[in-house]
Order: sequence, then structure tokens, then C-alpha cells
Amino acid sequence: MSDLGLSAVKAYGGVAQTIGNLGGSKEAQGAGGPDFGAMLNSAVGTVTKAGNAAEGAVTNAAMGKGDLVDVVTAVAAAQATLETVIAVRDEVIKAYQEIMRMPI
Repeated sequence: MSDLGLSAVKAYGGVAQTIGNLGGSKEAQGAGGPDFGAMLNSAVGTVTKAGNAAEGAVTNAAMGKGDLVDVVTAVAAAQATLETVIAVRDEVIKAYQEIMRMPI
């Protein structure tokens, strides 16, 4: 697998693991399940970290300290992370719309 593909897989796995680990213990979840705010905050933090890594790689390349392959890899990883978070957001919106359509 290419470096680009491997980075994208790692980025997706990182977001999936972050979202999966947010549930915590059964005692911490209570009756309502995992805290949605904490899950959202963690997902945004993951996207921010990936974006910052991509920006750092671009800056290093512009200064002549980095390699173009590193830039492409970092940008692809950030894109994969962002696309994963967007997909989760879309599913949450769909679930909300479905709940709103339920009869009272």
C-alpha cells in the first residue's frame, strides 16, 4: 500500500478509535449513553490536529525543509479525517430528522 493510502487508513482509524473510545465505562455513560458534546469536541480536535499537521508540512515544504510527498500525505490524512467527521455528522443529522418525523 502506498504511503498516501496508509496515511488515509491511519487517519480513518484514528477517528474511528476516538469515536469508539468516547463511550467510556458503563458507569460513566449512565442511562443516556456517551456524552455527545464530548464526542463532538473530540472529533473536532482530531480534525484540528490533522489540519495543523498538514499546515506544518506545507510550511516546511515552502521553506525548503520538507518533501512534497510529506505534504501530500499530510493533506490526504487531513482530508480523510475531515471526510470521516462529515460522514458521522451527516448520519447524526439523518437520525435527528428521522426522530423528528416520528408521530407523537
